[in-house]
Amino acid sequence: MEQDIAPRLIDRYVAPRQKMVEMLARRGIRNRRVLEVMRELPRHLFVEEALRSKAYGDHALPIAGGQTISQPYMVARMTELLEPSSRDRVLEIGAGSGYQTAVLSQLVWQVYAIERIAELARSAQNLLRQLDIYNATIKCFDGTIGWSGFAPYDGILVAAASPDIPEPLVEQLAPNGRLVIPVGSQQSQQLIRLIKAPHGEIIEDHGSCIFVKLIGRYGWES
Repeated sequence: MEQDIAPRLIDRYVAPRQKMVEMLARRGIRNRRVLEVMRELPRHLFVEEALRSKAYGDHALPIAGGQTISQPYMVARMTELLEPSSRDRVLEIGAGSGYQTAVLSQLVWQVYAIERIAELARSAQNLLRQLDIYNATIKCFDGTIGWSGFAPYDGILVAAASPDIPEPLVEQLAPNGRLVIPVGSQQSQQLIRLIKAPHGEIIEDHGSCIFVKLIGRYGWES
């Protein structure tokens, strides 16, 4: 995956990636597949060059369009809650610079991702192709509406906070599918997992978090 993109630059980050993964394990991430993918994936390529030295710290970083790339722990936690399988078809809302998309692409069969900012959608898609990732597609659209053309999805991951769970996303879940989404106000949010069980929806609270707003018809207006 990394061979064609500035190999000397990438090699500098082997040790920081390893330290990041050790930190994730200490913080309770148990899914070995998630940890291995994050050990290999060059996160520093998904941030601005001036911030690459900070790419493997456990904090969010700014990217274009006033958005952020989520902290490594939150990426790992949300991915783990999705319970990804190599047979899964997954929808991601809020692709940003494409790092979460890339993580998912190594764990599932197909990723369909939505990013409302055209500049980010284009650059993220280009970077994925440079990394020889061809099972992930990003389009510019209102993510709160979902992507019905490829539904139903085994998992939906939303990397932005919504005041409520958007109903179109629930509708696009497959039976037993998992939706992971931050829900709450702009100042205080909870990480929610909704499971579309045969006997009804199961909603779990997995603790507090803070994300940028999910803007769209079924999210925040602006």
